[in-house]
Amino acid sequence: MLTFVFVPDSSVVAIAMASGNHDEVEPAGAATCCVLAAVFLAVLLPHLVALVSGSSVVSDSAAAHSPPTPTSRTTPKCDRIFVSNAEGPKNGTFQAPDLSIPKGHSRHCIYTFIASDNERVQVNFLSFHLRGAVPECNQEYVDVYSEIEDASMELIRTPFGGRYCGRNRPRNRISMHQTLVIAFYTHEERVEPDAFEGYYEFVNASQFVVGTAVPDTVCSFTVFSDNKSEGEFRSPTYPGVYPKNLHCHYKFMGKKGQRVRLEFMDFDLVFGGAHCPFDFVKVFDGSGPESPLIGTHCGQQRNLVIYSSSENVSVQFITLQRTADSENRGFSGFFEFSNRFVSLDFIGKNDGEHIRGTECDQKILSKKESSGLVFSPNYPFPYLQNTVCKYYIYGLQDHQDLERVRLTFEMFQIPSKDTECSDGGFLKLYLQGQEERQALDEFDLSLCGTNIPPPVLSEGPRLAMVFSSGPISGKGFKAKYTFETDYKIPGTPEPDGTCNFTFWSNSSRRGEFNSPRHPANYPSNTTCVYRFKGTPGEQIKIVFNFFRTKTKHELTSTGYNEVCTDDWLEIYEIYQNGRPSKIGRYCSKSSPGPIVSNKEVSTMEVVLHTDAEGVASGFLAQYLFIDPAKKFEECGFNSSGQTAGIITSPGFPDKYKDRRQVCHWYISVKPNSKILLLFTFFRLEGDPMERGCPGAVVRVWRNMSQPPNEMCGMAATNDTLEITSTSHVLKLT
Repeated sequence: MLTFVFVPDSSVVAIAMASGNHDEVEPAGAATCCVLAAVFLAVLLPHLVALVSGSSVVSDSAAAHSPPTPTSRTTPKCDRIFVSNAEGPKNGTFQAPDLSIPKGHSRHCIYTFIASDNERVQVNFLSFHLRGAVPECNQEYVDVYSEIEDASMELIRTPFGGRYCGRNRPRNRISMHQTLVIAFYTHEERVEPDAFEGYYEFVNASQFVVGTAVPDTVCSFTVFSDNKSEGEFRSPTYPGVYPKNLHCHYKFMGKKGQRVRLEFMDFDLVFGGAHCPFDFVKVFDGSGPESPLIGTHCGQQRNLVIYSSSENVSVQFITLQRTADSENRGFSGFFEFSNRFVSLDFIGKNDGEHIRGTECDQKILSKKESSGLVFSPNYPFPYLQNTVCKYYIYGLQDHQDLERVRLTFEMFQIPSKDTECSDGGFLKLYLQGQEERQALDEFDLSLCGTNIPPPVLSEGPRLAMVFSSGPISGKGFKAKYTFETDYKIPGTPEPDGTCNFTFWSNSSRRGEFNSPRHPANYPSNTTCVYRFKGTPGEQIKIVFNFFRTKTKHELTSTGYNEVCTDDWLEIYEIYQNGRPSKIGRYCSKSSPGPIVSNKEVSTMEVVLHTDAEGVASGFLAQYLFIDPAKKFEECGFNSSGQTAGIITSPGFPDKYKDRRQVCHWYISVKPNSKILLLFTFFRLEGDPMERGCPGAVVRVWRNMSQPPNEMCGMAATNDTLEITSTSHVLKLT
C-alpha cells in the first residue's frame, strides 16, 4: 500500500537543514542550521520498514495522503512521506501544508518520496505560487533533492537540485536513485494548500538501464548486439531535469560487418556556444574516447542521426559541476545494430573520404588539378533501396589556387517512372555552393533515367551531389571528376587548362575581360594570354576600366615599357602575316590608354605576366570588334618632305569631342634627317603616374620598330614634351 507517514508526537525530534528546524516553530533567524537531518531516518526508518512490510505500526490516520489539520505550536506536523509498495497505488498528488504560523516564526516541511527496488520517483509541479522572487527567495521557497543515494544521508550532504519561489516552478524531476525530497520553507503567517500542488509517480527504473551496467558507475552501460539488436537509451533522469556533475558512458558493441545507427529523438542540453563548453554529448567512432570523434553536441538538436563506420560506437554524456541552475531534459535516443546499412567500400575506390557519423556521405578534396571516379553505393552491383548519400567534391580555393569541378558520366541508370524524377531515385547536382547555406532545395540539375547526362561544370570550387535511391532498385552511376584551374575569365579557354583565352568576333562582338579572379588578387607565377580574333577588315578596340599590378619598389616615372620588370601587361597587334607589333608594356598604376588596331590588323593579343613574389588586383577591360562599315571618325594627315608644321587635336583650341575618335599623323622627312616634336600646349584627361591614360592618350612612335611613348594629363605630368625621332619617320596617334 502507498501512503505517507505522520510521526507520532512521542517521536518528534529536531530535524534541520540549513534554513531551520522543520518540526518545531521557531522565531525566524534562530540558529537552527547546526541540527543535522540524520535523526530523521533514525526515527522514521522503523516506521517505513514496517510500512513496506505491511506492519500495523502505521495508523489508519497515517494512510491518508491529504495534509492534516494545522496543529498547535507544540505539536507541529507538516512533513510528508510517500512510500511505494507492491499493493498500493503508484501515483498521486501532493500539495502545500495548511499552516498558521505565529508572527516572527518560520516553518520547514519535508516531503519525502521513497520508491521500491527497480523504481524511480517522478515529480511534476502542477501549480506554484510562492511568495518572494528569484534569486533571493527570502520569504518562501522550495528546495529539490533528486540525487539522494541513500535514504539515511543528511540532505545537507546530498547534491542540491535547485531553489524555487514566486511563480518559477520546478520542472519535471526524476530521482537519480530511489529517493526524492522536496523541502518547503516559509516564515509567512499563513500558508494555504494551493501555494503549490504537484503530481508524483513511481516509475519503472528499467527504462534507464541500457545493456550491462559498468561496475561502480551510476549511468554507464555496455550494449552488445548479441543481447539486443535495437532499443532505446536515454540520459539518467530523462525527461526530468538532468543533474550536474554527470559522467555517463554508453558503449554499443556490434559484430563484424555490422554498423550502428543512433537516432536522438529528443535532445535538450545547456547551450554555451558552438564549442559546447558546458554540458555536452560526444559520440566516438569506436568503443571509447580513444576512438575518432564523430561530433560534440549541445543545446537543442533536431533530427540528429549518427552512423558508426564499423561495428562499435560510444556516447559520452558530461555535465559540469556548476553553480548556475539549468533545467534541461537531456536526451532520448534509439540504437540499432545492422548489417543492412550501406557498405562504405564504394568510397574507398577513389580518393573520397567517408564523413564520420553519416551513413554514406563522402568528401573529395583536390590534390591540385587531380581527377578520379565517383560511384553510387554498392557499385557495380545494384544499389539498396531508400538510401540517401551525399557527395561533396571540393576544389582548391586560396590566395594562389582556384579550381572548378568538371563531372563526366560514364554509366548512368537510376530508374524513375517519370522524367521529373518524382517517383523513384534521383541524383541532384549543386553547382553554385548551395550546400554551404543548407539550400538543398535549390538544386541545379535533377537526373534520373538511363540516358547518360552531358558533362557538367561547377560555377566555383565546389560541386555537391545528393543521391536518393528511392523505392526502385537500379545499377546507379559512375562518373569522372576533374579539378580544373578556374581563372574566372570569360572567353574560350584552351583545352590544356592553361591561362589562354580566345575571344571571337563571330561569338560576341563586345564584352569584358579581366585578370584572373578580378576583383580579387591574381595568382603569382602566372602568364595569361588573351587573343582577340576578328574577321578580315575588322578592327579591335580595347579600353581599360581598372588597372593595378604589383611593383616591388615605388616607381619614380610612369609605369611603361622598360621600367616594368615585376608584374606587367603587354599589348600586341598581330598582322596578317603573323608578325607581332608591341604597342607597349604597362605596370603599377599606369593604365594603358584606349587602343584601336590599325586597319589591316584584325587580331590582337594581351599578355599578363606575374612573378613569384606579391600580387595585386589586376585589371578589368572592355573589347569591341569594329565592323568595317562602322568606322571611327578619323582625323590627322600625312606630311612628307615638309621642314615644319603644326599638329592640333580635333577642334583645338576648343575641347575635343567626347566621342569615338582616332587621329593618325604620319610625318616623314628626307633620309638622314630627324624630326623634333615640340608640344607647346598639352592637356588630356588622365594622370600617367597615378592612374595612367584610360580615357584619352597620345602615342608617339619615335622609332617605328619600338613601342611608342604614351602621354596624357597635364604638360608637367609627362616625362618630356620634346621628342626627337630616331630616323626620318615619326608617327603620332
